[in-house]
Amino acid sequence: VQLQAPGGGMVQPGGSLRLSCTASGSIFQHYAMGWFRQVPGKERQLVAVISRADFAYVVESVKGRFTISRDNAQNTVYLQMNTLKPEDTAVYYCAAKDSTYYDTPTSLGEYGYWGQGTLVTVSS
Repeated sequence: VQLQAPGGGMVQPGGSLRLSCTASGSIFQHYAMGWFRQVPGKERQLVAVISRADFAYVVESVKGRFTISRDNAQNTVYLQMNTLKPEDTAVYYCAAKDSTYYDTPTSLGEYGYWGQGTLVTVSS
């Protein structure tokens, strides 16, 4: 599967941004989808994941602000980011894991497919 995640950009603190990631080349419904982020000098970290069964999990630091969703008809996963903070500044990556129906993978090493990364900058 190939993943394309255009978007990203600069937004002021408190603002919102929606990232999208579109898959091609395979059956999107077979994959659990995740969003990760990485800042220079640090490891790539999970932000949110959504299973094939549409179960969504977001990490504590973004809970209540970020929402992950998927549209199987459009082969797309979204990350809606609200009330953005400067510490959300990072390169965001979407990832896919060919998974079982209820699998909700949270580890970076579980994902076999990655998008190219998109920069989100939160700054005034």
